[in-house]
Amino acid sequence: MEKISFREELSRLEAIVRELEADDLDLDGALRLFEEGVKRLKVARELLQESELKVKRVVEAADGTLRSRNIDR
Repeated sequence: MEKISFREELSRLEAIVRELEADDLDLDGALRLFEEGVKRLKVARELLQESELKVKRVVEAADGTLRSRNIDR
């Protein structure tokens, strides 16, 4: 299974919001979209946290060089 990117998740979330704001959406459709949105938001948050950890692992030393550092979560 191909891993979806943060950008793709965010794009789908934006589309879901637009669909939820539509006047012609019935309750069942709104609930289905809401459930999908909650799931996609969770995935997007996880992807963002993973990226944040990767960024935190790279720190700049005093001499300007970059080095990796293990961090505890």
